[in-house]
Amino acid sequence: MTMRVVAGFQKGRRLKQPTGRGLRPTSARVKEALFSIIAERLTNANVLDLYAGTGALGLEALSRGARKVIFVENQPTSIQILRENIALCELMHNSTIIDQDVTEYLSADFPRRDDHPFDLVFADPPYEVSDLEPLLKKLDTCDKLASHGLVVVEHFKKTSLPVTTGRLHQTRQARYGDTILTFYKLFLPLKDDSCG
Repeated sequence: MTMRVVAGFQKGRRLKQPTGRGLRPTSARVKEALFSIIAERLTNANVLDLYAGTGALGLEALSRGARKVIFVENQPTSIQILRENIALCELMHNSTIIDQDVTEYLSADFPRRDDHPFDLVFADPPYEVSDLEPLLKKLDTCDKLASHGLVVVEHFKKTSLPVTTGRLHQTRQARYGDTILTFYKLFLPLKDDSCG
């Protein structure tokens, strides 16, 4: 099956994808559904694509109007394909690849002054990772999310995710075959303006 950008100014662009067992690019059906749900959040968004793989989600976001994407991936084969896909789309100027483990990246401070909090985070960990609460806890405490930030986790249907993790509150789930998309919004506590 050929992998393509679904919509936006890169619509129809063919993307390279890895071959082999255990590799699971996001299906076109799931990708179309996801981007239909988040369409209004994409314009000028700063996006974080965790477990980026081929970069299909981040590149789709850029095609549809996102301002910048940070791709976090640490598998050499995937990184090579990711670089090639970014080049095919001619999106090098607003794409950054971080060759690092996701947990390590979320534990680190922003490395450069020009980094801004992320409006949108994609997390598509391997399906064999059944406990995703540690990932959500890292996202809650890492201070990399914008105050209105949205996190989308793609996971196997049998993997259950918590309704709330710190300031992250589950707002929606959508199932497509064996895949579930779970959406979390970041809710910041209201400041106490009372005097006393």
